[in-house]
Amino acid sequence: MPYAAEPFPFHAVMAGLLAAFVGCASSFAVVVHGLKAVGASDVEATSGLMALSIAMGLGGIILSLKTRMPVSVAWSTPGAALLATTGAVPGGFSTAVGAFLVSSILLVIAGLWKPLGRAVRAIPSALANAMLAGILLHLCIAPVTAVAQMPLAGLAIVAVWALVARIKRVLAVPAAVIVLIGILFFSGTAPIFELSALLPMPILIEPQFSLSAIISIAIPLFIVTMASQNIPGIAVLAVHNYRPEPGPLFTVTGILSLLSAPFGGHAVNLAAITAAICAGPDCHPDPAKRYVAGVTAGIVYVLFGFLAGGATALISVSPPVLIEAIAGLALIGAFGAAIMAAVEDSHEREAAVATFLVAASGLTLFGIGGAFWGLIAGGLLRALRRFGTAT
Repeated sequence: MPYAAEPFPFHAVMAGLLAAFVGCASSFAVVVHGLKAVGASDVEATSGLMALSIAMGLGGIILSLKTRMPVSVAWSTPGAALLATTGAVPGGFSTAVGAFLVSSILLVIAGLWKPLGRAVRAIPSALANAMLAGILLHLCIAPVTAVAQMPLAGLAIVAVWALVARIKRVLAVPAAVIVLIGILFFSGTAPIFELSALLPMPILIEPQFSLSAIISIAIPLFIVTMASQNIPGIAVLAVHNYRPEPGPLFTVTGILSLLSAPFGGHAVNLAAITAAICAGPDCHPDPAKRYVAGVTAGIVYVLFGFLAGGATALISVSPPVLIEAIAGLALIGAFGAAIMAAVEDSHEREAAVATFLVAASGLTLFGIGGAFWGLIAGGLLRALRRFGTAT
C-alpha cells in the first residue's frame, strides 16, 4: 500500500530530535564521570565529550544518508562505565588515550577483517553480558548511596526518575537531570553559563602506551563496545527490517572513534535504544523516510558537541554522589538486561556468575582491571566444566 505524499517528514524529524535528547541527556553524566575517573581534567573531559558528540553526530548523518536507513550512532555508555570502574591508570589520562586509540584500531579491524568480528561474536553471550553487568554494578548501586548520604536530594532524583519512567521511560533520566539542576539552583551552586564556558576548546592529548592499560582498558572497551553496542545496534535495525552490511558500519564508527581519541573521546558505536526510536513505526509510517530521523539526531549531536562545556560545568559543580546516582539510574535497564542474559542458560550460569563477581570486585592484578580478569575467570571455569562433561 503506497504511503501518502508528504512534503516534509515532520514525524521523522521529531523522532530524531527525541532520540538526540534522550541520547545526550540520559548518559552524558556517565561519559564525563568515566573520563574523569581515568585521569581527565575538566578541560580534557570537555574536549572528550565534544569530540564524541561530533563523531557520533557525523556518524549518524553519514551512515543514514549513505544507507538510506535510520542508523543511529552513540558514544559507548558501557565503555564509559568501564572507565569509571577502572579508575586512574599509571601514566594518567595520556595512557588512557593510548588505550582508546588501540581499542579504536581494533574496532576498525573488526569491520574490515571478518575473522576478528567473528571472534568477538564467538565470545559466549553469557560471559560478555556477565562482564558488562559486573562493570555496571558499582554505578547502579550509586542511587542507594546517594539516598544514604544526601537523603532529600537523592530521594528527589530517584522519585522523579521512577515517576517519569512510569509514564515515558526514555524521558526518566532527562527528568532526573532537570531535578539536579533545580537542586543546584536552589542551593546557590548552579554554574553560570557564560558563552566562553559553553564553547569548549578541543585539546590534543599526546597518547602514551602501556601494556597494562591496553589489557585493562583497550581490550575490555573493544569487547563491550562490540558485544553490547554494535551487535545489538545491528539487531535493532534488523527487527525493523533494515539489514545493512555490518562491516562498513563497524569500520566507519571505528574510524570516527580513532579520530576522536586524540581529543579525549573513548569510543563511538552503533546505538540500540535511540536506534529503536528512529527505526520504529512511531518515527514515520513510511520506512523509506525514517533515515531522516538518523540525520536529524546526528545534526543535534554535533550542535551538542559545541555546547559540551556547559554539560561538564554542570557536572563539575554537582556533588559527585548525585552525578553517580544519575549515571546509575541511566544504566539500570542495561544492568538488568545484562544480568538476565548472563544467567539465562543454566549450563553457562556458573561461569557467568564467576565472570560477574570478578568483574564487579574491583580487582586489579599486575595493573590490569577486573573486567579482563572476570572474562578470563569465567572462560577458564566454562572450559573446565565443558571438559569435565566431555569426559
